[in-house]
Amino acid sequence: MEVAATRGASMTADWRVGIAGFGAIGSKVGAALDRGIEGLALEAVCVRDAARAKGQMAGFRRAVDVCSAEALAERCEVVVECAPSAAFVGIAAPALRRKRILLTVSAAALIEHPEMIELAAKSGGRIILATGALLGLDAVRAAAEGTIRSVRMVTRKPPLSLAGAPYLAEHGIAIDNLTAPLLVFSGTAREGARGFPANVNVAAALGLAGIGPDRTELEIWADPSVDRNTHTIIVDADSARFSMTIENVPSEEKPGTGRITPLSVIAALRALRAPLRVGT
Repeated sequence: MEVAATRGASMTADWRVGIAGFGAIGSKVGAALDRGIEGLALEAVCVRDAARAKGQMAGFRRAVDVCSAEALAERCEVVVECAPSAAFVGIAAPALRRKRILLTVSAAALIEHPEMIELAAKSGGRIILATGALLGLDAVRAAAEGTIRSVRMVTRKPPLSLAGAPYLAEHGIAIDNLTAPLLVFSGTAREGARGFPANVNVAAALGLAGIGPDRTELEIWADPSVDRNTHTIIVDADSARFSMTIENVPSEEKPGTGRITPLSVIAALRALRAPLRVGT
């Protein structure tokens, strides 16, 4: 599905981009679009706090409108979703109904709402799940064309990065004043995404890329000895065995989000109109 063709626009014209959520991820994506990404133009943002968003755009060359999710979908060929997980459906559904490209890092929300994938299939919309803070998804997707026997992921985060996770509250797990690593979760990627919706989108994305969230194994450690959000994946397939580790620097605004996550979204945006795409 080509969005420009859907709207009857020229392929040489800029595609209008809307951003839903303007926090640690969205504000940096907006700034990159304001500086300039070939073939794309920032059109509007959708946020709860319009005044704050306007303040964040004070240094932009061109501040844009703040509007509703419905208006964003109506006005923009591409909708970048980087809002809290509870807002996912309210942003995704209007965009997909209008055959837009929905670019998101909310893999956990996508697992919880598979009807959004069905909506995209019926409407002609398209969902692009950006790599986010993980690595190796190209290799996992390639291996999934054959037979993958197992996928395991081990996440280690500074305790502060896990603060507020529903799973910790539900199970009475205290992570304050830890002096040694503590295993706070062991289960499937689906279960982990539900219990840590703001922390392990990476595990949900890994599940979607490979053998599914119910067969992807996940461990989460609160580790006071690390100062970076660290993810290791181990894959055993008929085509290859591989393991990879990434250590992400936490963002200043939101410790649970790595600095690389908005850069991943920016890279995905560039790929939409680039003459050369590198990677699967």
